[in-house]
Amino acid sequence: MKILAIGPHPDDIEFGCAPVLIQEVRNGNQVRIAVLSKGEAASSGSPEERVEEATAAARVIGAEIGFLDQQLDHGGDCHLRHSPENAFAIAAEIRRFQPRIVLAPHPDENQHPDHSAAARLVRDAARLARYAGLKELQHLPPHAIGNLYFYSITQTFSSNPDIVIDTSGIESEWDAAIACHQSQMKTKAYLHLVQTRARALGASIGVSSAVGLWVNDPVRLSSLSDLTLSSRNF
Repeated sequence: MKILAIGPHPDDIEFGCAPVLIQEVRNGNQVRIAVLSKGEAASSGSPEERVEEATAAARVIGAEIGFLDQQLDHGGDCHLRHSPENAFAIAAEIRRFQPRIVLAPHPDENQHPDHSAAARLVRDAARLARYAGLKELQHLPPHAIGNLYFYSITQTFSSNPDIVIDTSGIESEWDAAIACHQSQMKTKAYLHLVQTRARALGASIGVSSAVGLWVNDPVRLSSLSDLTLSSRNF
């Protein structure tokens, strides 16, 4: 299975869903990370440094990585716009890689405007990628993804996640991926923040750490008995 994870900035995927990707790589699935900017507006770290950090983190995860800043119609970090042109650029990436699953930031507005803009762009791109008649994408074969899931980057939203994934077996690998972003650790204790959130969510299902995902579409099952794991501990 191919999985495409999209983040607006070089560290967003590491903070939000890296352990999910690490587990999928271990399961034999192919993972690609697509980053929409190079963190040009960051208070610490140059774009070149941040690309190197993200590339190192991708190696820890076991994923391919690419940067789409040149394909998008924006001026980098903090300038990401929800527009048809940008959605077409992301749809082209989906057509090139042909993933079964796509991960994107949670669409709710939060501390960074690029996060919600990226979510809306990916949602639109996943639909545009399947339309055969779009002239902007005719150089690539249409592709329909199977599922779109949203991850939280640095905060917990008011709604509980639709899916909670046990990540307790790969905590050290997750820490190592986050630690690659040394330039960002100078501004805030991101590793501690991410660990605290993961442990709180893990406690809700009786494990040491977990990551939550929100669905764009209902989860489809062939039978109720396909669900074999439980979080009931009391």
